[in-house]
Amino acid sequence: MKLTVDSRSLFSLALSVAFAVTLPRPAWSQSTEPLLQQSNLAYQGAFRVPQGSSDTTTFDYGGTALTYNPGNKSLYMVGHDWYQLSAEISIPSIVNSTNISSLATATILQTFADSTQGKLNQINPSDPNTKKVGGQLVYNGKLVVAGYSFYDGSGAQSTSHFARPLSLSTTGQVQGPVRIGTQYPGFVSGYMTLVPPEWQSQLGGPALTGNCCLNIISEQSNGPAVSVFDPSKLGVQSPVPATPLVGYPYPHILGPSETSQNQYFNLTTKITGVVFPVGTRSVLFFGRHGTGPYCYGPGTPDQSLAGKPADGGVDVYCYDPADSSKGTHAYPYAYQVWAYDAIDLASVKNGTKLQYQITPYAVWTFHLPFESSDAHLTGGAGYDPQTNSIYLSQRCEDTNCAPIIHVFKVNGTVGTVTTPDPPTNLQVH
Repeated sequence: MKLTVDSRSLFSLALSVAFAVTLPRPAWSQSTEPLLQQSNLAYQGAFRVPQGSSDTTTFDYGGTALTYNPGNKSLYMVGHDWYQLSAEISIPSIVNSTNISSLATATILQTFADSTQGKLNQINPSDPNTKKVGGQLVYNGKLVVAGYSFYDGSGAQSTSHFARPLSLSTTGQVQGPVRIGTQYPGFVSGYMTLVPPEWQSQLGGPALTGNCCLNIISEQSNGPAVSVFDPSKLGVQSPVPATPLVGYPYPHILGPSETSQNQYFNLTTKITGVVFPVGTRSVLFFGRHGTGPYCYGPGTPDQSLAGKPADGGVDVYCYDPADSSKGTHAYPYAYQVWAYDAIDLASVKNGTKLQYQITPYAVWTFHLPFESSDAHLTGGAGYDPQTNSIYLSQRCEDTNCAPIIHVFKVNGTVGTVTTPDPPTNLQVH
């Protein structure tokens, strides 16, 4: 299936390839809510984040684990990748421009601090490798934080979530880490979002938490994953009950294969955010995806070397101007949305389907006004239900590899959605 891009507008989302299985619709009223299409996400503009004076006071090489704080109309976000410190920033005027210098700059509302107060390593204390903050969520006056092991070769991670006061300067009140559900924590240790009130009884809780595409893929979800849970149970129950609603445990892969050229999932896929807009039945996952031929080996910008022996003939060179490291490649990369029907997630919750038996009703790629980085990395997505605004972090695009925050508004008349059969080349293993 060929994806095309409208090059006439940097602000419009690219061509959507939409599909859904036609199912009898449940009787409950939410089943008549609309499915979002790419045209319903209207680009509003962007803003810059403040520059820091040191690696511990900057968003450079960071901009991950984004969440919206309705109390301050602000965003929490993680800074420099090496330090995993959180800060809270304002949301300035949103400017729609192709000139970065024309964008307004946010201000720091709460300076950088370790949101787990030194407890992040406790999610997997026997593992010497890096631990990272995968997601944050403001819920009932607390900040919920999820952490994951960057390279958990032994599959030893056992817990993932923390809860703490919204004030990052408050000490001694971090709860956790605790386990969420019964699956390996890699399925829940990242992005989070609230469930709209009208969907909470059908899905079984007020919030979603998930993750995807981490190292050691045999332990992780091979496609978007979320479970429903109640964040208020953090510090009350351990483990916190959770129900998987979508996820692809190996070998149940979303798409033809994890090493093939396809639009659904391969080993270069990165998913960093999820949003469930109110008044819809669409659950949207945001990330990046390698759209070119899959290759494993050292990356090279020299196309003449592509496919030739490397590392003494053990691997081959992979053409990838965006990434020279040895590993997985599928250049070129694209910003991408995986859109799921909440009715399908409800069918998993009710036991009529397994989590890996549902597929997106649509997948689309999109452009942003600034794309100097060929890696096309996103850092996370936050959502304001009052204004129906989605805040998306675009990593390493501004000065000193700082992120830019882009804003989309869910609007327009969604109308009645037709649901053609899925393409024949899609297989969920």
